[in-house]
Amino acid sequence: MENLNSKEARAKRAIPFMNDRFGMFIHWGIYSIPARESRSEWIRSVDKVTTEEYQTYFDTFNPTNYDPKKWARLAKEAGMKYAVLTTKHHDGFCLFDSQYTDYKATNTPAGRDLVREYVDAFRAEGLKVGFYYSLLDWHHPDYPAFNDAHHPMRGNENFKHQGEHFERYIEYLHNQVKELMTNYGKIDILWFDFHYDDMTGEKWEATKLVKMVREINPDVIIDDRLGGDIKSDTPEYFVGDFGSPEQMIPAHGLTNYNGEPIPWEACITLNGNWGYSQRDANYKSARNVINMLVECTSKGGNLILNVGPDAKGNIPEKSVAILKEVGEWMSLNSEAIYGCSFSDLPKPEFGRITKSKDAYYLYVTDHCSEHIALFDVKEKIKCATLLCDGSKLSMEEPWNVHSYKQGDRPVIFVQTPPFEKLNSTGNVIKLTIEKQK
Repeated sequence: MENLNSKEARAKRAIPFMNDRFGMFIHWGIYSIPARESRSEWIRSVDKVTTEEYQTYFDTFNPTNYDPKKWARLAKEAGMKYAVLTTKHHDGFCLFDSQYTDYKATNTPAGRDLVREYVDAFRAEGLKVGFYYSLLDWHHPDYPAFNDAHHPMRGNENFKHQGEHFERYIEYLHNQVKELMTNYGKIDILWFDFHYDDMTGEKWEATKLVKMVREINPDVIIDDRLGGDIKSDTPEYFVGDFGSPEQMIPAHGLTNYNGEPIPWEACITLNGNWGYSQRDANYKSARNVINMLVECTSKGGNLILNVGPDAKGNIPEKSVAILKEVGEWMSLNSEAIYGCSFSDLPKPEFGRITKSKDAYYLYVTDHCSEHIALFDVKEKIKCATLLCDGSKLSMEEPWNVHSYKQGDRPVIFVQTPPFEKLNSTGNVIKLTIEKQK
């Protein structure tokens, strides 16, 4: 019988996911109603909000403008290949119709399974579908409270004995994950969040959980937030398929302890928050997003970019505008992203380099001199073109070639794009590799 969590099986599962490179994260729930200025999805923990005080958001949650078809079209237009939705966040509220709780969207004024509509809409656009599921649950009566690092009622003597029957919560967690894996067809990505202190690994009965998931859906990609050491040569069974650095891009990508690349995905917000915040105007520009996407690709990683819809179900207009601009760039340059990865060339001064089996892609963010000098290219280059329109760029050595050369290091010279074709989001030069006969 195949070991579904062997190093080989994990690598095989990861290939299609890592070729996609770009996805949409969607943090949405009843915390979109208070829409606090920072960490809105953590409002219960940060402000120590009681269940009774938080109930008003449950009672009034009615996203009348929720149209996941619009979300899916936007993701596709932006050049994204997959999406991950928060089916349950730390507050315990479920966007799906779980039979194991009443704390769900079907019992709010929304009155329907919002996850079902999301799945159907994104599948219809040909996008891969992912579920986020929080291991934490601040609503469940059997989740530890008094001594927990994050529970809203931490330190509250009235909750000193909550969590003494934690095994009942574990059964609840496993049952809900099983629902998500069985009730919505094939799911491409399962994004657990998160382990901390002693709440890690087998505290969640993680091996049993992952075995159950793999029996139902052997091809699902799982993140590394159940715990364990994804960098190990002999990782725990439950460690997952990819690393998930948050709000940062690793300096050199992610590798195991032997220096071998491992799959990873940077999860980053479009503004400063995961959930909706009405006062957060600290948005990244389209150029910022493209720079991050190219940087992740050039380091062998993915970028999943978060949007936080408001309480009515609208993705904020500013987010929409930025993603549409990113989509315009992707419509011309996505060849430098999909299926590409790192090259063996050092990072250049002009931007970044990605590579496929057939080409190098030079992402030029700053105008250089008339030529770019590229060192240590081992393959023979057939031609250089501007990716956005296919126009040819010369590869002739400049007359002052002696100024560029560094000893015997191989160097090629590529004409920079014409000034009139430079744009604010960066240009891509494609260097087609000549195939060996």
